[in-house]
Amino acid sequence: MSNTESFEYGYIYHIYTHANGKDLIFRENENYKYFLSKLLKYIIPVAEIYAYCLMPNHFHLLIRFKESDQTSAEDEHKYLMKQFSNLLNGYAKAYNKKYNRKGSLFLDYLKRKRVDDEKYLIKLFHYIHNNSVNHGFVKDINDWKYSSYHSYINLAKESKIERKQMMTYFDTINDFVEYHKSNVEYDFLTIE
Repeated sequence: MSNTESFEYGYIYHIYTHANGKDLIFRENENYKYFLSKLLKYIIPVAEIYAYCLMPNHFHLLIRFKESDQTSAEDEHKYLMKQFSNLLNGYAKAYNKKYNRKGSLFLDYLKRKRVDDEKYLIKLFHYIHNNSVNHGFVKDINDWKYSSYHSYINLAKESKIERKQMMTYFDTINDFVEYHKSNVEYDFLTIE
């Protein structure tokens, strides 16, 4: 998995990072809410978010960068990376201030992988939503409130999550729920 893969408009990416060392990124409910507000501020203008899961020491995003002709091809990656830099730096500064902490909160780099395969996409979607179960934070996916899973099972409720694209893989909400309850092998995923 490359952390040097360049961001490009129009493509889907799996993006994730981890806390530095044994630190936590999220200690309390307010941390999660604040991070999501930063996500809306910096990422929604440049990308559609298909899925996310925020865990105490790491997070996962599944996004597609919106098409744009505002920057040249060479500057695409730099511009899109800047949005993530603003997100992570802004969050880390507030977090460090709140907890009287110094130093880097996140790893030095943002891990990312472009998603070009439909089978990989749908398994990754399952993986991200089930991350809290896979890591043993909850036994039931419904019990973790810091993921986009709840946005999908409440389609009538307005959301900033771009649900239409991923729901094309399911005939009904029941199909979506059953898929997320099923055992999916992540044999091809090399994710920390």
